[in-house]
Amino acid sequence: MPRDPLDDFATEQFTADGVTHQVYVQGSGPAVIVLSEIPGITPLVADFARRVADAGCTAFMPSLFGIDGQSILPASASDVVASGRMAGSLVRKVCISREFTILATGRSSPVVTWLRALAREAHARCGGPGVGAIGMCVTGGFALAMAVDDTIIAPVLSQPSLPLRPVGSARNIDISDDDLARVKTRCAAGLQVLGMRFNGDHLVPAERFDFLREQLGDAFISIELPNSAANPKGAIPPHSVVTEHLIDEPGEPTREALDRVLGFFTEKLGVTT
Repeated sequence: MPRDPLDDFATEQFTADGVTHQVYVQGSGPAVIVLSEIPGITPLVADFARRVADAGCTAFMPSLFGIDGQSILPASASDVVASGRMAGSLVRKVCISREFTILATGRSSPVVTWLRALAREAHARCGGPGVGAIGMCVTGGFALAMAVDDTIIAPVLSQPSLPLRPVGSARNIDISDDDLARVKTRCAAGLQVLGMRFNGDHLVPAERFDFLREQLGDAFISIELPNSAANPKGAIPPHSVVTEHLIDEPGEPTREALDRVLGFFTEKLGVTT
């Protein structure tokens, strides 16, 4: 897949607490924050944001790492080694970035504070009852930590992969105890959280979803798909439910998961078609 120029998105800079990131914006209606997976805003992540816009929402897609529009797939066989080196370098940069908490448990990544501010700005601009958010892979748990803010009313955790090295048990996710307590209070008052994973995904152990069910109760809605439902053309083992491993055909489990996410956003945000 060639690099996506992303030229159908408006681009802007958003600054909060002295931190600035570029944000790609498309659509109209209530806001949804689309957080990319490693290696960044790939063409497939951008396509998901376009689907959000087509569903009647305004997609806000911040650039947090990587090369915007770069495909995860090498352009040719000769690029495989170079692509692998670039991905490895990116992972190392994310791991040492002060904005991300990769390995520790019981902490929310500092970038979540910036994301909450972005959500509040998006809500002020777009209106509606609140804001949706989806995190993918390393950003999966960010959508949960963002839900500390009342602005977030439709959080989606797609293959939440942090912490990468669980300490003791895999029954955890990258959120501080205080933030989790606040989210639990909101869930008791009616907030729902949607989570997705492939059953065989070692980056998203089953115990993580068990933990979320234990902590959030019936407010946690899980979509757990067999590995056989993943697109076999994916460059990595089954992992990315609505991007890399999506089979975009009616009746396919990943397509049904995609439609359920979009329906979750439109229902919670009051979008009418």
